[in-house]
Amino acid sequence: MKKMMNRTMAILMAFTVIAAAFAGCKSKPKDADVKAAVETAIQGNPAASGTTVTVDKGVATLSGEVATEAAKEELGKTAAAIAGVKSVTNNLTVAAPAPVAITMNDPLAAAVKDATKDFPTVAATVSEGVITLKGEIQKANLQKLMMMLQALKPKKVDNTQLVIK
Repeated sequence: MKKMMNRTMAILMAFTVIAAAFAGCKSKPKDADVKAAVETAIQGNPAASGTTVTVDKGVATLSGEVATEAAKEELGKTAAAIAGVKSVTNNLTVAAPAPVAITMNDPLAAAVKDATKDFPTVAATVSEGVITLKGEIQKANLQKLMMMLQALKPKKVDNTQLVIK
């Protein structure tokens, strides 16, 4: 009886060891293979240029810069759909829109041109918020012109080159 019990115990232990070995051999995708699959999948999207992918224990991390929030979300969804990806850390940043060059002088120059149109002997230039006046003006008209120009709120009105008659 003791012999039979030892034999049963030995068979049971052998079965347990074999079962554990088979469970441990279950093949999981390697991170390198998952990374390659994610890179291949997002490569078809033109927004993906300049992005990088890393995979660690099934967690795919996307890094880099994309043009729009929609592109960021789309690349994240594409990566999440790949077999072997457990989760996605989307570290993609959305590029700031290109700045529109509007200088302070553009609207001020247009307003100065409009203000000086009634004074044909006066030439005005605008540079860095400073209005420079040149030419000739009647003394009676100088105060009117200066009030119009000061109302535009420039940094300064330079009338030192203006001849007053």
